Amino acid sequence: MHLDILIDRRRKNPYVYGLLRESFRRNGKVCHRTRGRVTGLTLPQLEALREFLQRGCPRLSSGDGWQVRDSREYGAVRAVLQTALDLGLDKLLYSRRPPWVRHVLAMIVGRVVYQGSKLALTNLWRDTALWSVCGLGDGRPEVDDCYAALDELLARQAAIQKALARRHLEHGCLILYDVTSSYFEGEYAGSRLVDWGYNRDGKRGHQQIVIGLLTNGDGCPVGVAVYRGNTNDQKTLADRVTELKQDYGLQDVILAGDRGMLTAARLPELSAAGMRSVTALTHPQILQLVQRKVIEPGLFDEREIAEVHDPAAPGIRYLLCRNPLTAKKEGRTRVALIGKSREALEKLARSRKRRTPAELGAAVGQALARWKVGKFLAWRVHEGKLEWVLDEQRVAVEESLDGCYVVRTDVAASVLDKSQAVAAYRQLGEVERGFRQLKTVALEVRPTYHHKDERIAAHVFLCLLAYYMQWHLRQRLAPLFAADGEGAERRWTFAGVLERLKGIRQETVIFNDTAVLLKTTPDEEQQPLLDLLGVQL
Repeated sequence: MHLDILIDRRRKNPYVYGLLRESFRRNGKVCHRTRGRVTGLTLPQLEALREFLQRGCPRLSSGDGWQVRDSREYGAVRAVLQTALDLGLDKLLYSRRPPWVRHVLAMIVGRVVYQGSKLALTNLWRDTALWSVCGLGDGRPEVDDCYAALDELLARQAAIQKALARRHLEHGCLILYDVTSSYFEGEYAGSRLVDWGYNRDGKRGHQQIVIGLLTNGDGCPVGVAVYRGNTNDQKTLADRVTELKQDYGLQDVILAGDRGMLTAARLPELSAAGMRSVTALTHPQILQLVQRKVIEPGLFDEREIAEVHDPAAPGIRYLLCRNPLTAKKEGRTRVALIGKSREALEKLARSRKRRTPAELGAAVGQALARWKVGKFLAWRVHEGKLEWVLDEQRVAVEESLDGCYVVRTDVAASVLDKSQAVAAYRQLGEVERGFRQLKTVALEVRPTYHHKDERIAAHVFLCLLAYYMQWHLRQRLAPLFAADGEGAERRWTFAGVLERLKGIRQETVIFNDTAVLLKTTPDEEQQPLLDLLGVQL
C-alpha cells in the first residue's frame, strides 16, 4: 500500500488530496488498484502519511498531532463476507438488501469466524469490523435487531432451501440424509420442540431437539429441519420425501440413509414415491440372510465387493463388504465382554448366599444385561445352583461376521455399479462431518440461548447457512490442505486459516483531527490464503 499525492490546479485555490493505492502483478504485468481517497489534510500532513506508509514511522512524533487507534479485526470477516457475496448468499436471503438481510449476513459471518451468542457477537463491535463491512455502521448494533432479523430469516427458510435445491440438486442425483440431536440446558416447560428423547451424544439428564440435515452427494448442505426431541429417526423421512417430490419437484432421486433411518417399513414407502435408496442392513437382517443361505460369511472380502441377489426380492442388490480394522475391534470387544460376563456368572455360581430360583435368575439377568452378550451364554438354575455354558457355535458365527456389513440398494447396476453404490453409502460420512462441525468443532449450534421455539428453529437454520459458507470455503482451500504435511508436519486447519487472516487489521490513523482508515497489508503467508479464496481486500 502506498499514497499518491495529487494536486488539482483547475480550481481557483489548488486542492490537495491523496489516493491510497496498491501494486500487484497480473500475468507478469504490474497493475495498480486504488483502495481509498484521503482528503482534508494539508500537503505536509499528506507527506507525513506517505512516509508513515512507506517506513512505518512518520517524521512527526505522537505529540505533533497523529495517532493510531481503533484497531479492529478485518481480514477473516472480510474474506468470509466476500465469499458469501460471490456465492450470491445475499440474493438467496432476499432479492434486496434491507437492514434485516445485512444483520443476517453479519450473524452468518460471525458464526463462522467467532461463534457464541448473538449478544456476544454484538459486544465485539469495538474489536471487529464485521458490522461495518456488512453495512451496519461502526457503532454497537442492537441485539434486538438481530432477533428481529432471525424472525425474518425463519419466514424465508422454505424459499431459501428451495433456491439451494435448484443450485445443488437435480433429477436422478444422490441425496444424503441423516438426523442428530442437540441437548439443552435449563427449563423449557412451554416448548413444543424441546423434550426428552434418545440422545445421540450420550448426554443423559437433558432435554433435546432432533435435527435433520439434507445434503447433496458431495455433502453440500441444502436443507435442515427441527423436530421435537422425542421424534423417531424414521418418522422424519416422510417430510423429506414430500419436500423432495413436491417442494423441489425432483424425480428419480437416490436417497442414502443409515439403517436406523431407512428401515424395512420405510423402504416400500420410498419405492411407492418413485424414489430409490441406498442403505445398509442391520445385524439381525444379515443373520437372517445367512440362515436362509442367501449369503455366506465366506463371500465377505476386504478387497472385492461381492454382489448377491435375493430370489425372494427381485430388483434388490446386496453388496457384501468387510472392514478388517472394524473386525479386529469387534473381536476384541466381544472377547472382553464375554470375559466380564463369565466372571459375573462364576461369582454367582460360587456364592453361598441363599436365593430362591427367581432371585438367582434375576441376578443372572441383571449381570448379563450389563454386558449385553447374554445371547452367547446358555444358563439354568438346577437344584438351587446356577449352571451355564458358552455357546461356542454361536460365537463362531459372530466371529465369521466381524467387520462385515451389507449395503442394500434398489438402484439398477447400470446407474450405480457395486463400487459406486457402496461409495454412495459411505458418503453418509459427509453428513456426520457436517453434524460435528455444526455441534462441536466450529459452528457451535449449542449451547442454544433461545427459549422460543421459532427462535430455536431460526438459530438452527442460521447455523446451517454458516455451515454452507464453511463448506464452500473448505472447497476453495482444498489445494492448501491437500499439499499440507501430516502429523507433526501439518500446518493448516480451517480454524488456523481464520486465525491467520484475523491478523489483517483495520486501523484508524488520525492526523490533526482528520481520520484516515487504513488496513494492514497481507504478508507472504496471508496473501496466498486470500488468493485461494478469491478475495481482494
